Amino acid sequence: MVKTKVEAGICGFVTEIEANSEDSQRVFLKVKTNCEKINNLGQKLTTYDAYNEIKEGFDGELFKAIRSELKGCCSGCAVPVGLFKSMQVAAMLALPKNISITITK
Repeated sequence: MVKTKVEAGICGFVTEIEANSEDSQRVFLKVKTNCEKINNLGQKLTTYDAYNEIKEGFDGELFKAIRSELKGCCSGCAVPVGLFKSMQVAAMLALPKNISITITK
């Protein structure tokens, strides 16, 4: 099981992602968050074929679910990349490595 914590930024919302795969291909995603929009997204998440998701990229089923829920300012949310990377690591298609976004003005 892979556990990922995403602190989304100025909104103050925190999302905990669990990604689990028993066969290193099909990955079940689960989210726990205090963000209403991400919570709604989490309720729509299912099991994803990680190989197909990588092949399809932004046209895969995971990003289709993300696009259907996150509109407006939420389009810049850091949680979707956290979901995708968690799925990759759970399927052993990527090594666990922290991701960082630094914004300066």
